[in-house]
Amino acid sequence: MSRMILIGGGELKTRETLSIDEYIAREAKLHAGERRACGLFVPTASHDCMPYYNTFHKVYTGLFDIKTDVALTVGRAFDRETMRAKFERADFLYVGGGDTVFMLESWKRSGLIDLIREVYERETLICGLSAGAICWFEEMYSDSVVEGKYEMYPALGWVKGKISPHYNERMLDFDKIVLYNKYCAWGVENRAALEMKDGQPVRSISDGGKVWLLDGTSGEKVEKTLF
Repeated sequence: MSRMILIGGGELKTRETLSIDEYIAREAKLHAGERRACGLFVPTASHDCMPYYNTFHKVYTGLFDIKTDVALTVGRAFDRETMRAKFERADFLYVGGGDTVFMLESWKRSGLIDLIREVYERETLICGLSAGAICWFEEMYSDSVVEGKYEMYPALGWVKGKISPHYNERMLDFDKIVLYNKYCAWGVENRAALEMKDGQPVRSISDGGKVWLLDGTSGEKVEKTLF
């Protein structure tokens, strides 16, 4: 059973998603059993920003005693078997925020997408924030191509539907697109997360934000708290 925890937004550095991170850490430890849990950080969307990884490490190791590693591929070659070993050791992946379109193109160029797909099919927990939350869907609402200009872009299509992160910041424009085109879509606010199993929603997790389901065919918008 594939499993994802998809965070709409929030600053990891200032602990804005701490309740969600605590939930992820607890699930990782359950998966690890008696050994020390390991989280693999994938910072491609931020062009492999190392301070971002350092923040992830400080939170997950410093607060939750989880070992961390990082998958770096931007502007460098990587040894596939060494990288595969990182993915196989991980009890969860955490895909960071940033430029979603760049991230997907980079994954395809480097071949990292194949390793991520293996993890997905192996049912390792996949977590992501912003770019790392929306890239799995059929379409995503993003300003990756032109900063400040939000549009729908094709994503990986591993999960059906459409999604917007930072929904509390983009609500009016996203609602207009969804309702006008009679789409069904998810809106995940900052400091909120949508958990999915086998592509189906099972719960929302809140650190102050909300998760919304928009049904363009009926014109309804419903806050989802538990599935």
